[in-house]
Amino acid sequence: MKKTSLIVFALVVVGTGAYLLTKPARETPPTPVVTTPMAFDGRNTSFTIDGAPVTLVNGVSEIPAAPGSASKITTRYFGNEATGDLNGDGMPDTAFLISQDTGGSGLFYYAVVAVKTTTGYKTTNAFLIGDRIAPQSTFIPLNSQELQVNFAERKPGEPMTAQPSVGATLLLKVTPAGVLEGLMK
Repeated sequence: MKKTSLIVFALVVVGTGAYLLTKPARETPPTPVVTTPMAFDGRNTSFTIDGAPVTLVNGVSEIPAAPGSASKITTRYFGNEATGDLNGDGMPDTAFLISQDTGGSGLFYYAVVAVKTTTGYKTTNAFLIGDRIAPQSTFIPLNSQELQVNFAERKPGEPMTAQPSVGATLLLKVTPAGVLEGLMK
């Protein structure tokens, strides 16, 4: 009887040990995930140029110039990002430049703004800066709600083949309807 009791006791000890070794560890509560709005990525966004939709993927959009045409309209992210509040809501909006080659001799530059909202970003239309200009800087002065695009252009009367050499500034604003337009000053 003593021998049987010892065998049962040994089996209980071995069984308990096996259970404890194979028991899953006590789970810790999951760490809370803090979500923050993603930063705007001008290389992967959509906007319109003259009412036509453009979607950049890795900074480039390429579409046929016409149905069945070998010519392409290539739109590229240029950069020159500027951050500041352009619509007075206290949230930082992002302005950037793009270029568009329509297959001819011109290279057109545009400004686009990504207006930050509580749910993400909404882009404006693209606003034409000029053809074959030399972009310099893009700036949003504090509390101005204005976008300043500095660039070089050609002198009046110079051919389009001349290098841009005259400094110019374009002032833009975002309307309450979310449209990017020029300012007269």
